[in-house]
Amino acid sequence: MERIAKFARVSFNQFKKDMAKFEFSEEELKKIYDNIKLPARATKYSAGYDFFLPFDINLKANESIAIPSGIRAKIDPSWVLQIYPRSGLGFKYQLSLANTVGIIDADYYNGENEGHIIIKLVNRSVDKLDINLESGKGFAQGIFMQYGITEDDDTNDERIGGFGSTKK
Repeated sequence: MERIAKFARVSFNQFKKDMAKFEFSEEELKKIYDNIKLPARATKYSAGYDFFLPFDINLKANESIAIPSGIRAKIDPSWVLQIYPRSGLGFKYQLSLANTVGIIDADYYNGENEGHIIIKLVNRSVDKLDINLESGKGFAQGIFMQYGITEDDDTNDERIGGFGSTKK
């Protein structure tokens, strides 16, 4: 297997900034940050790298939550990281991502938000089931995919911001 990426944590200051909407004390935030687990595959033939919750969540039916993962990914330029919900959570609760599939480009790593991967989940449970997940549990998975560009592509623009910064 070709090795094309490396996961790392964002800085504590970036994590703290992106966690501002949650009501955690500075001490609690530091503990959460210190316990962030890097994404990992469950088995040697798993395609997906599990992303783990940094804190407990309770997500009622038809609600959403944007979860700062504390993670960034340095990716070789001809590759992309695609983020999906964990299969079992999608099957049992109809848990999905707000944007269906998250796309993490190689140049996102250098964005003004340090490339912090924030994953927005939506509980679309038609059975009206609440989702309760504990810190440290897998909630999403990332799969690296190689991509190509067209022969006549002449884009030379570079990313200067974080999430949503490639708008034209």
